[in-house]
Amino acid sequence: MEYILSTNGLTKTYRNYKALNQLNMHVEKGSIYGFVGKNGAGKTTLIRLICGLQKPDGGEYILYGRKNSRKDIEKSRRRMGAVVETPSIYLNMTARDNLKEQYRILGLPSFEGLDELLKLVGLSDTGSKKAKNFSLGMRQRLGIAIALAGNPDFLVLDEPVNGLDPQGIIEIRELILKLNHEKNITVLISSHILDELSRLATHYGFIENGQLIKEISAKDLEAACRKCIRVTVSDMEALARVLFQLKADHQILPDHQADIFGEISISKLAIALANENCELLSVHERDESLESYYVNLVGGGRHE
Repeated sequence: MEYILSTNGLTKTYRNYKALNQLNMHVEKGSIYGFVGKNGAGKTTLIRLICGLQKPDGGEYILYGRKNSRKDIEKSRRRMGAVVETPSIYLNMTARDNLKEQYRILGLPSFEGLDELLKLVGLSDTGSKKAKNFSLGMRQRLGIAIALAGNPDFLVLDEPVNGLDPQGIIEIRELILKLNHEKNITVLISSHILDELSRLATHYGFIENGQLIKEISAKDLEAACRKCIRVTVSDMEALARVLFQLKADHQILPDHQADIFGEISISKLAIALANENCELLSVHERDESLESYYVNLVGGGRHE
């Protein structure tokens, strides 16, 4: 297994607060790694460390085979592009001029590839329009273009769809998939918007209070997310009594609904409910979502 990034006991402390606490994670080459956690869980701290914006207080990270303690770690960082928190763009410049400025900062010998980069992120027709007049989605795509200016093969995105409208979210999603599938760019995405992340990620890392509590591939996650039967009834108290009697693993939901996990006979359930003067109004199959998996995981639930 080849890893672009791995961490070993990585720790970062701010006064008495451990933003990262013995973090161990592994980003596989070619993956789209979804870094999942609440705001304040440590996602941005990890990104700032690997980008060289801050130094760890303990442990280490290895980027393209180089430990962060090596003097030549910058050689590995040159293979990275990152958008941390908000895109770093000049609002009074056009998209083209923003990219030219980044080319100069990187010391690139010419502006070769600039037009292709604008086309790649869907900004080739913005002309003389200044970035301050761009939509949030356009600014985010410009930020990604700037991150790609040095032709990296590892892209790090911190909450890339935060605050975007549905169209902007779709555009960012399609761009990330294109970069991964067509350009073979490994992508690390930090996010708390799980529904969107589930459409992208090939691997997940779940972080809570600075610790990585689970790493799992999308394939294994799909297998781990159990199917369930969602039922709607007329009397929730009666349903709770029946499910307890049947020893059924279940979760009570609002609106007279419950999810029932594992095998259960619908006919036996209906008869038992009828004996309690409770009507079974609807039944349909569901898969456990990424969101419910995450909630159960950080809540110490079913998944180990």
